[in-house]
Amino acid sequence: MENIYYVISWACHRRCKHCYESRFRPYVRDELTGIVSHSKASFPKIIANLPEELGYLDLSSPSETEPQGYVRRPGRMTISGGEVLVDPVREQVLYPALEMLRDKYHGQGVLISVQTTGDLVTPKIIDELLARGVGRISCAGMDDYHVGHEGDKRVPLIEQLREMFHAAGMEEAEADPTKRDWSDLRPDKPLYSLFGATEDAWIGKIWPRGRAWENSLSKAGITDNFCNVWSGGLGFLNRGYSGSEVSIDPNGDVFPCCLKTAAPLGNLREERLDDILDSLVGHPAFEAISMGHPERMGLAHGWDLARFLEESRTTRPDGEPYRNLCIGCDRFFEKVLGPELERLRADRLAAKRAAE
Repeated sequence: MENIYYVISWACHRRCKHCYESRFRPYVRDELTGIVSHSKASFPKIIANLPEELGYLDLSSPSETEPQGYVRRPGRMTISGGEVLVDPVREQVLYPALEMLRDKYHGQGVLISVQTTGDLVTPKIIDELLARGVGRISCAGMDDYHVGHEGDKRVPLIEQLREMFHAAGMEEAEADPTKRDWSDLRPDKPLYSLFGATEDAWIGKIWPRGRAWENSLSKAGITDNFCNVWSGGLGFLNRGYSGSEVSIDPNGDVFPCCLKTAAPLGNLREERLDDILDSLVGHPAFEAISMGHPERMGLAHGWDLARFLEESRTTRPDGEPYRNLCIGCDRFFEKVLGPELERLRADRLAAKRAAE
């Protein structure tokens, strides 16, 4: 695949009001121990069930000399949270997971990227990440929603981060980190990027999820198709080709997008990612998501376009009317696809048992 976005823990040192996942928050004492223990038990199974080879054919780079007609590029793994640098997540989950990924994809040129808010980064942590094969560190908390980072308040932090990264021999990414553009990647030079949920970013209108939804912060309307952009479901079934990407939760649940559908596609603690995706190829609903047209996912189930658009209406917690395709997707998953996903899972597990 081109990219796998793997959330390794729910733990975070912040409770941001715009966060797309309510489970990203501070945990303390026994609750934190439980969260970390669950991630520690899950990540070896999850990583074991990732594809053995992580690469893709770049459809934007045709070639007459390459055997398959397109330039083949190494894939990427984006490791995120929560906040992956909080104690004890960093030592007990992040570092051993990075080491396992480094060993699994040794020699393939796979880019391992770590995403953090940025305010916990230290020179020591940078060195420890680079020593474990990390090729990119992305600081995604540079916006007004992160307390203490509003406006000019984040300027000193940005300057400090740049100084630390440059001292470690890293360069700032030239490509816009908010777009699917990795043209500046070089295996010999680790990169860093600084971004956040700003108006010019693809997440600037805020996803209708988690605390962002609870706080009525989403500014997206019916014309904002989150499915058809980076971090959406676009291309998730095109395994082996550019644009293919999935998101994984700390418990192993797999989703076609970072926003997350109302039900997971499968779980990597019990199944291989390849098997999950293969079982969805050709299914009308999931092909529609993969094409970036969620409004067409229900055509084979009696949900015409008019029905889907009507199901995309709701009311925000603040009482204001709201329309977005993510709402229609949620309702289709809840009303139709839930049982279908269970059937597909049962069929996969039965086939797995028969092959053992």
